[in-house]
Amino acid sequence: MKTAIKKSKPADVLNFINLLGGKAVVNHRIRSDFDIISFINDGVTKESLDALTGHLGISKKVFSENILGISVKTLERKKSTDKLDKRTSSHIIEIARVVQHTFEVFEDKEKVKMWLNYPNRALNGIKPIDLFYLSTGLKMVDDILGRIEHGVFS
Repeated sequence: MKTAIKKSKPADVLNFINLLGGKAVVNHRIRSDFDIISFINDGVTKESLDALTGHLGISKKVFSENILGISVKTLERKKSTDKLDKRTSSHIIEIARVVQHTFEVFEDKEKVKMWLNYPNRALNGIKPIDLFYLSTGLKMVDDILGRIEHGVFS
């Protein structure tokens, strides 16, 4: 039986808390999935959402309207410290976790942006980022990343 060896993370790989603005913005200590649930219940701030979109290579308008299903004008009216609802917060955190996985696989910000925004054969020619609006799409993208990570053609 072949065992996959997971490579260690380089220091510059972003974790999902850093993708959401870092410890200065995310005032939650995350040690378990229960801490993530607490974070979701408290709400992700608009500032965290802005930080995440900066890592994706797409506009806030595209992210808010095409992925979150929220008008960009609605988001622009919020202050950076305003918290988003639980559903939106959960979706943002799940996106950040998939983007974290992307950074772990590609280890380079430009490669991450390119991979997320380029049509993928394993996804029927769909750009990975275009599937972020659905939890099923996020899982599909995450599965492809796992295959790449383990050397399976994807």
